[in-house]
Amino acid sequence: MTATSQLDRFLRDTRAVGKNASSATATAVAGGEMMKAAGDVIAARLEILAAGVADPRKTDLKEIALMSSEKSEAMAESAASLTRNLGALSERLSHTAADEMARAGKAASAMATSASPQAFAAVQYDYALGWWSRAAAQMLTLNAEMLKAQSEALKPIHRTAVANAARLKR
Repeated sequence: MTATSQLDRFLRDTRAVGKNASSATATAVAGGEMMKAAGDVIAARLEILAAGVADPRKTDLKEIALMSSEKSEAMAESAASLTRNLGALSERLSHTAADEMARAGKAASAMATSASPQAFAAVQYDYALGWWSRAAAQMLTLNAEMLKAQSEALKPIHRTAVANAARLKR
């Protein structure tokens, strides 16, 4: 591997780390917004329930019905998102593992047929160095995919909580 290709790989990986950090920050902010909105919604709905207990004629049945259906819909959408993203991640990891097994098999064959101890060591070194590079890249990719899955699973819950808080604030 040349110094230029190592530098190119380093720059690519550094950009990926920066993008992952930005994604994690945005998801953390959305999580905080969701928690605040959820607290506001809970407080508003407790007031609605208390008013209904105090005077059953004023019970807001529509809002009470929404308490369960909105949560169920948001959680179902979140679960579907996780299922899609983790399924895709699992498929990619399976392909990556199969590819690495093939590479290991080729390296083992090359080592077994090496003409000298030096050739054996060179093949082993090349495989190990390549494996380390691939493992580092896989770690970055896996991290990005997990952040994406987390972010996308949070979106429907965040959207519902924030919309409810705004609606109930009136």
